[in-house]
Amino acid sequence: MSLFDAGLEQALATSGPLAARLRPRTLDELVGQRHLLGAGSPLRRLVEGGGTTSVLLWGPPGSGKTTLAHIISGSGGRRFRELSAVTAGVKDVRAVIDQARDTLAVSGVRTVLFIDEVHRFTRTQQDALLPAVENGLVTLVAATTENPFFSVVAPLLSRSLLLTLEPLTEDDLRVLVQRALDDRRGYGGLLTMDTDAVTHLLRLAGGDAR
Repeated sequence: MSLFDAGLEQALATSGPLAARLRPRTLDELVGQRHLLGAGSPLRRLVEGGGTTSVLLWGPPGSGKTTLAHIISGSGGRRFRELSAVTAGVKDVRAVIDQARDTLAVSGVRTVLFIDEVHRFTRTQQDALLPAVENGLVTLVAATTENPFFSVVAPLLSRSLLLTLEPLTEDDLRVLVQRALDDRRGYGGLLTMDTDAVTHLLRLAGGDAR
């Protein structure tokens, strides 16, 4: 992690949106998605072994896709870069790949490229990722709420580990609410919520942790 990234993490611990401040930093802090977290699971091997396998995360909003991208990038001290498929084009993708190549050559640090809503990329934009994914120049972590078998090109899909995330349960969300109230990155015990208020909040959340 660079000094800039360390400073940013420290700043987010005391400011910024609550969801960003409370974002889990390890798999053990992650709430929900138990089917992905077992000992020896592909995800745990990828994070704990620092592998370069690209990952496609398919799941509903607020289920932890961006959080998992950050956790994967944190393993092995890799550099994290993020693009939104809503606003990025081929030029932006190639710029990140060029930066990843330079960083690897100069410092030996690999890059994790997180692309949110990858289903919004055209075929041409997705194809632009293939060479860098094939040769391991970047570890791609792509998130989608759409069925990837219809929205992601076959060559990219075949080169990625597909992980399906489930909606968070009310019990999962209850854990997160309590964490927000108690954790120093949240409200640090300064606030409390009665049972009815928590139940109402969970109903409104609809499985979305944000």
